[in-house]
Amino acid sequence: MSDHGTNGSIAKVQTVVSNPSAIGLFGLAMVTLVASSQKLGITEGTSLIIPWAFFLGACAQLFAAINDSKLRNTFGATAFAGYAFFWFSVAGSWMIQNGVFGEAMSKNADIRQLGIAFIGYLIFTLYMTVASMSTNKMLFIIFVLIDLLFLGLSCSVLGFAKEPMHMLAAVSELLIALVGFYGSAAVLLNEQYGKVILPLGKPFNVFK
Repeated sequence: MSDHGTNGSIAKVQTVVSNPSAIGLFGLAMVTLVASSQKLGITEGTSLIIPWAFFLGACAQLFAAINDSKLRNTFGATAFAGYAFFWFSVAGSWMIQNGVFGEAMSKNADIRQLGIAFIGYLIFTLYMTVASMSTNKMLFIIFVLIDLLFLGLSCSVLGFAKEPMHMLAAVSELLIALVGFYGSAAVLLNEQYGKVILPLGKPFNVFK
């Protein structure tokens, strides 16, 4: 950000923001923990997952994306924004299925369209996985698990090996939550104490 000084010179003002990864990863961990409970059969229905999808999955990650963008972190901004909008969309889809927008809209829902959307997100996650290899091993593990999640979701929704693919999605989602909690804690504690409390793992740097 810049402004013109009184003598005609240009004064540059730098906006300083904190590392948003801790809250972004926490949002990811929370929503996948709650959502995986339904896939694993521990809980039922999606009604009470919707608020967590909206506020933790979507809003927390969008907040992280906006702040990563201010830090000129293209990878972080793209990842957090991409999955924030995923959870906005999923929350909206669940609202349609639960009749929030009327019975006619609920009856007209074709779940195979969700399967196609999951394929799109699988493609997105695959190239984000390649990009994550230049960050740290914690993020790489999360992206590999998200790959498996979207593979499982795509296949199960579209009817390919429905039961085993559903279980793959369920277990992957739970593991995403656990690794996400670890990553959030690591970012927070490492920065808070100025040293490595929880290691994140060095990047692969395969293209360097």
